[in-house]
Amino acid sequence: MYDLAGKKVWVAGHRGMVGSAVVRRLGSEPCELVVSDRKTVDLKRQSDVEAFMADTRPDAVVLAAAKVGGILANDTYPADFLYDNLMIEANIIDASHRVGVEKLLFLGSSCIYPKLAAQPIEESSLLTGPLEPTNEWYAIAKIAGIKLAQAYRKQYGYDFISAMPTNLYGPGDNFDLNSSHVMPALIRKAHEAKIAGAPSITMWGTGTPRREFLHCDDCADALVFLLKNYSGYEHVNVGSGEDVTILELTQLVCEVVGYTGEIVHDFSKPDGTPRKLMSADRLREMGWAPKIELRAGIRDAYDAFLTGHYSERVQGSAA
Repeated sequence: MYDLAGKKVWVAGHRGMVGSAVVRRLGSEPCELVVSDRKTVDLKRQSDVEAFMADTRPDAVVLAAAKVGGILANDTYPADFLYDNLMIEANIIDASHRVGVEKLLFLGSSCIYPKLAAQPIEESSLLTGPLEPTNEWYAIAKIAGIKLAQAYRKQYGYDFISAMPTNLYGPGDNFDLNSSHVMPALIRKAHEAKIAGAPSITMWGTGTPRREFLHCDDCADALVFLLKNYSGYEHVNVGSGEDVTILELTQLVCEVVGYTGEIVHDFSKPDGTPRKLMSADRLREMGWAPKIELRAGIRDAYDAFLTGHYSERVQGSAA
């Protein structure tokens, strides 16, 4: 077990949805939090990151910083998603090695897995088949991050680990319709349709793909659990273990928001991966399980949207 008592922990990407949730969760731990913003540190610049870490000397790092976005953003800005994420993770992981960080947790994404991986997706499915084309640039960057953490662990003996969350949502999410993921996009669409009295809202694709969702506070709790209790070479899935169709999700969001109009399909838009449910067995066997039920989580995310605690930055969780 890694004891956080008295440790200095840098949460890279603390302003994003996941990073801010991790900061909230670490608030109940006896550790000192370290954060940075774009004005002081450009995470894509090696010199900035090295200088920051040499000055702050964190004992542990949670690498939640990333350039994130939905299908449209990934498909429109492939170079940005690949380059920015490669630079962020490489700079932080190498600088952590240089200053002797004791523990590092790299945060990946479920898109690292093959498009047609057997369901539920086990950690061993990595690199066993082709990726989903619409977000392969982001996925390749995240795979590189996993392998980089493993490489520093293998070559230098550092306790660097990786966690792969499923689709996340909650306070601090990105609700920009041009760059958001499916959950915040549906919440915003349903809300604006309700306010406007629109007779219908449009849903991308057939609505048949199945997706798994996890509230960001549950994710943060799992990440702190892994930081304290896991030290292994292989990455660990972080998910709810349950999935719903996009149509079922749309209907549930409309119920929570209070929108009663028709749901119309836009069949010209891509569905993406047919199903993406990650195996939660490894994390469950360690003793962790989520606490926030999907309907309650959507209500929390919608409340955050209404009170303005959300982001419309294309950068998403980048620090």
